[in-house]
Amino acid sequence: MLYNVSHRTTYRYSYPVSVGEHVACLKPRSFSQNVVLQNTLRIHPAPTAYTERTDYFGNVLSFFTVEEPHKELIVEATSQVQVDRETRLSSGPSLAWEDSATPLAEDHTVEGLAAHQFQFASPRIRLNQHFRRYALESFTPGRPMAEALMELTSRIHKDFRFDSKATNVRTSTEEVFEKRHGVCQDFAHVEIACLRSINVAARYVSGYLRTYPPPGKPRLVGADASHAWISAYSRGQGWLDMDPTNNVAPTDGHVTLAWGRDYGDVSPLRGLILGGGDNTLKVEVDMVPLGT
Repeated sequence: MLYNVSHRTTYRYSYPVSVGEHVACLKPRSFSQNVVLQNTLRIHPAPTAYTERTDYFGNVLSFFTVEEPHKELIVEATSQVQVDRETRLSSGPSLAWEDSATPLAEDHTVEGLAAHQFQFASPRIRLNQHFRRYALESFTPGRPMAEALMELTSRIHKDFRFDSKATNVRTSTEEVFEKRHGVCQDFAHVEIACLRSINVAARYVSGYLRTYPPPGKPRLVGADASHAWISAYSRGQGWLDMDPTNNVAPTDGHVTLAWGRDYGDVSPLRGLILGGGDNTLKVEVDMVPLGT
């Protein structure tokens, strides 16, 4: 599936911002199932300095400085992405989950080393026995990795309620787990915490999710969504993506933007400003399928 993707972020401030230093993570990753054909970043007011670099995890970051006094900042990324996802959960060998997880410390291959770093706690994901016990209800002894992963994802989808007002970016994963409410970011953090607590390597994936209008209703521009899901490493299969918010393996309707240890590594836009006072934030995402 070929998409034109637009991600527009608008900040409005009650007082002028004199200087803003920002980092954007808005260029989708390009790999075999998610090929980026084009990407453009537009910023208003125009920045006085702009650079790009690739971070430790392979995501492209854009650094820019706005020195013109402004009460509104608009950052819009437009991309053309070809998505061709192959569901791999039921294909290829699937080792018992213990065999897939525990040998990573001794696996000195490039793939093994890359996965090993996602077995540990991270700034927004701490590990504890509560997560471990919850995970082990699905990860029973000798169970194939893919089968256990699908069941854990299904249980999170069933046990947790989507509530956009229940949490914010500062809500801890422990609090989400206790209250069983949250959004896609929270559910991804919870599943990763469960997996890492039993030594399974898991990373946080940010991206976009295509949405569909109700029957008989027109498609609304800007009504698609930023999204988050997880990817767990299975020896012999590689990385297996799962979306606990929707209880699915990501499909051609999921566009990958970035991945890291948790949300903090892949926040779409962050930075520091001088001035500004109170602010309001508006995010609009649009995924237009081409050729359909």
